[in-house]
Amino acid sequence: MRKFVFGLLALGAMALAGCSGSGGEGAGSEGQPITVGFSQVGAESEWRTANTRSVKEALAAPEFRLRFSDAQQKQENQIKALRSFIAQRVDVIAFSPVVESGWETVLREAKAAGIPVVLTDRAVDVSDDSLYATFIGSDFVEEGRRAARWLIGDSEGKAGPIRIVELQGTVGSAPANDRMRGFKEVIEGDSRFQIVRSQSGDFTRARGKEVMEAFLKAEAGRIDVLFAHNDDMAIGAIQAIEEAGLKPGSDIRIVSIDGVRGAFEAMKAGKLNATVECNPLLGEQLAQLIRDVHAGREVPKRVVVEEGVYTMDQAAAELPNRKY
Repeated sequence: MRKFVFGLLALGAMALAGCSGSGGEGAGSEGQPITVGFSQVGAESEWRTANTRSVKEALAAPEFRLRFSDAQQKQENQIKALRSFIAQRVDVIAFSPVVESGWETVLREAKAAGIPVVLTDRAVDVSDDSLYATFIGSDFVEEGRRAARWLIGDSEGKAGPIRIVELQGTVGSAPANDRMRGFKEVIEGDSRFQIVRSQSGDFTRARGKEVMEAFLKAEAGRIDVLFAHNDDMAIGAIQAIEEAGLKPGSDIRIVSIDGVRGAFEAMKAGKLNATVECNPLLGEQLAQLIRDVHAGREVPKRVVVEEGVYTMDQAAAELPNRKY
């Protein structure tokens, strides 16, 4: 697993003394397990499956007592789960939010109950950032920038217009918003590039295929590049491209984000050009943050993961090393 790098943003580290005094199971009791309520987005992709496995392995007995909830990609399920964790008086709440907005009320309830909250993978948009203790995850904006920089490099010497279709992630989610922003920020400096279609594939393979089929019909052979917000949508789109009688990776160049094993297999087969890594193996780092928060120690407000970009020519050598 790649090393994690602690990035301290302008707001600085936040002292959390007293946060563990929630009165939950094991709170303040030496040798007792730390009870953690964890709400996961769902199981929409290979990435998410690997992320869930990493979290469950790291938050295992005897050190932790894990209360796990799968939101099935619905915010209402997640809010219900968080309220259930508050009612159970867990020691720490951790969750990967389905979308960015709409969390203010339930997070205030957690704060009033004295239960610290750790965000994983995705951020929230709240007016008061003291409503959560820390956020561990990737820099989604930078991931979008990396995808765009790869495309610019791969397009050297190519005349415009270069017509791009975009498969967005779940509407309103942090990775969808930020990856789109980062990608556009970079390509806007080059007039050759045009995003001609952009639609959500909800981070799933099935929806990625369905939306790509619609793009292919609408654009009728005028698509040069696909930018997919995750590998699973790209893999679904590859199927649609092949069924349309085109060659993914050559007729339509494809760049996606996550770096899952399926993406490396597609690159090795010459069907995907590049993937930007987004490391799902956050479990061990999350466990340490939970220990620190529970003990009232200072933690960084933002923890950023170190990641890379992989291309077709690296896929065969790197594939055996992939852990997800």
